[in-house]
Amino acid sequence: MLYALAAAGATSVTGVSRGTVANAAVRAPSGEAVKIACFIRYQIDPFKLEYFRKYAQTWGRIIPRCGGQLIGYFLPHEGTNDIAWGLIGFDSLAAYETYRAKLKADVEARDNFSFAVNNRIILREERTFLEGV
Repeated sequence: MLYALAAAGATSVTGVSRGTVANAAVRAPSGEAVKIACFIRYQIDPFKLEYFRKYAQTWGRIIPRCGGQLIGYFLPHEGTNDIAWGLIGFDSLAAYETYRAKLKADVEARDNFSFAVNNRIILREERTFLEGV
């Protein structure tokens, strides 16, 4: 996980004591501490990488505005050509639920979801929630 966070642009992992989240300081590129990370695995149409790039770049404006700590989005580069990743940090699962409600009310977020659906970019999506250590 540390390698993945470093590759995603996390700036530091400090203060870890016996694996407790309260002492962990995994940081997003913004410098904010990340306690919970939503790790999103996308199966995408490999012929629509540029569409997914646009989709992911648009989230770069929306996610922070709605309360998430964007760590990064990643397109396939070498190897498997139809798997992309997103990593977003939150203070808690309750903060994630608040973020989801804000997304539903955000016009640009709704437009971005529609862009993905209308262009059939994402074939499958899985979310896993991870705890910073």
